[in-house]
Amino acid sequence: MLIVFHGENAGSFSQGFSDLLALGADVVTLPDALSSEADRETYAAADVIVGTRYDATLPRPSALSLFHVPGAGYDAVDLSALPASAVVCNCFGHEQAIAEYVMAALLARHVPLTDADQRLRAGDWKYWAGALDRTHEELAGKTIGLLGFGHIGKAIAARAKAFEMTVHVANRSSVAPSALVDRSFTLDNLDGFWGTVDFIVVSVPLTAETTGIVGADAFAAMRRSAVVFNVGRGPTIDEAALHDALASKRIAGAVIDTWYRYPKPGETDVQPSRLPFNDLPNVVMTPHMSGWTNGTISRRQRTIAANVARRAKGEPCVNIVGTGGS
Repeated sequence: MLIVFHGENAGSFSQGFSDLLALGADVVTLPDALSSEADRETYAAADVIVGTRYDATLPRPSALSLFHVPGAGYDAVDLSALPASAVVCNCFGHEQAIAEYVMAALLARHVPLTDADQRLRAGDWKYWAGALDRTHEELAGKTIGLLGFGHIGKAIAARAKAFEMTVHVANRSSVAPSALVDRSFTLDNLDGFWGTVDFIVVSVPLTAETTGIVGADAFAAMRRSAVVFNVGRGPTIDEAALHDALASKRIAGAVIDTWYRYPKPGETDVQPSRLPFNDLPNVVMTPHMSGWTNGTISRRQRTIAANVARRAKGEPCVNIVGTGGS
């Protein structure tokens, strides 16, 4: 069996991967750009490919049994271009890390540790207890709105509840109130959702339905104190509407981890948008890092290895998103 990890992202999961397999396999890591004929031939001969993208510009792996995306999003995989023999799967395991990222960003807005430290080093006691003008905020009692209630949304809800927050959910399918959810909305009733929360975390996958789902009308309906987080896919929030809402201070701020423009192989110093978000003081910008932890890599490796073993034995895989030739 030949297992190919294609590209820098997928290659991150190749180290130690053979140790997770109870069957013999050749594991090869190829670069993003398959510039040599040898690399293209190896790709075309693969039984299993772990990669983030596939389209007709790549060699056709005619005997492919499994194409595994090493993450949740598979919008860059053209299922119809893969051979019909291939099962296509994705994996999660990032929800713990992303939930911690969201909570860290929330806490950073409410507990000014860095500013207090820097000030006190200079002899400034700005946050000293004992006067009303020196208080800071708490998360307890605030309302967080989760646009999407899949793996990520559930993990954030559990942590928000530990901080005594109220949780509102907007999801494609109805979500019943529970120990984690205080109120829910469906995607056809978002007009009632936007104005009910202090924070909005967007984690829906990118589809035709969700592209631009957070647009100018949504920002107009939000509280002026609202803070928006994007940990799903950049284009789920309308790029121009987000910039305008921040620049005009229609909302208080944003924490953006998923973007509209990404570096291509070999590129450096690439701004993540055609608009100057980097000039705005009320946005925290991070480079699609929220789910990228050692724990995420380990959990995803185990999922991929288990699916390789299942496919080799003729057993059903988990997290199937489609088949080749679709």
